[in-house]
Amino acid sequence: MLLSAIWGSSFALIEVAVDAGVPPVQVALARCLFGALALWVVCAAQGAAVPRDPRTWGHAAVVAVLLNSVPFTLLAHGESKVDSVLAGVLNATTPLTTLAFALLVVPGERVTRTRLAGLLLGFAGVLVLLGVWRGLDGDVLAGGLACLGATTCYGAGFAYTRRFFSGGPHRASALSAVQVTCATVQLAVAAPVLSGPPAWPGALAVLALLVLGAVGTGYAYVLNLDLIREAGPTVAATVTYVTPLWSTALGVLLLSEPAGWHTFVGGAVVVSGILLTRRPAPDRTRT
Repeated sequence: MLLSAIWGSSFALIEVAVDAGVPPVQVALARCLFGALALWVVCAAQGAAVPRDPRTWGHAAVVAVLLNSVPFTLLAHGESKVDSVLAGVLNATTPLTTLAFALLVVPGERVTRTRLAGLLLGFAGVLVLLGVWRGLDGDVLAGGLACLGATTCYGAGFAYTRRFFSGGPHRASALSAVQVTCATVQLAVAAPVLSGPPAWPGALAVLALLVLGAVGTGYAYVLNLDLIREAGPTVAATVTYVTPLWSTALGVLLLSEPAGWHTFVGGAVVVSGILLTRRPAPDRTRT
C-alpha cells in the first residue's frame, strides 16, 4: 500500500510542477537528479559495490532511455494536456505493453488465446478511458498518446531489463543508481536544447519535484525490491492495480480534477485485461 501510494501520488506531483510552468523535460531531469542522489545514499548505506564494467553501463544507458529519460518526459508532457487522473489510469496499461514486448524479446514467453484476449480487452479499456465516443479534441488526444507512449517505453524497458540488465552479481540498488544516473546525464544534455535554461518555478513546484525524485524515483525503487524479496513478485505486481486508485483519489481531492464514469469503467476493463494476461499458460507437457 505504501509503494502504491508513493507511485500513485507521482501523477499529482507532476501536475503541480507542470502547472507551475516547468517544461516536461526539466520535470524529468529533476526527477532523475533527485532520484539518483537518493539511490547513491542508499548504496553508500548498504555498502553496495558500484558496477565498473562497460557492458553494465551500456545496458544501463539503454534502460535509462526506455524507463526514465523518454517516458518521464512524455508523461510530464501528457499531463500538460490532460489531468493527472487520466494519466494515472492510463499508466495501468504498463503490464499490457510489457507483455507485448516480452513476447517478442524474452525467451520462454508464449502467445496464448487468453493472453491475446487480455491485450485486446486492455486496448478496449483504453478507448473507454479516453471516451472515444465523445470525440477527442487535440489536447486529450495528444496528452493521451503521450501517456501511452510512456507506458510503451516502460513495456520495452522492462522486457529489455529482464533479458539484459537484471542479472549479474550487482545489488539492485547499485544497478538502479547507475541507471538513473545515466538518465540524469542524458536529460542534462537534452534539457537545455529542448527547453532552454531553467527558471525558478516557485517553492511548491520545487518541493513537488524533490519529493517526486527522492521518494518516487529513489526510495520507491528500494521499497519495490524489498517487496519482491519479502512477498514475491505476484504480490508486488498488485501495486499496478492499486496505483490508479491513489492517482484518481489524489487528483480529485487535492487538485479538484474531474473523474467521469468512463474513468472508472475504463480502468476496470484495463485491469481485467491485465488479469487475463497474467493467467498461467496451460502445461502441454502433461498427458
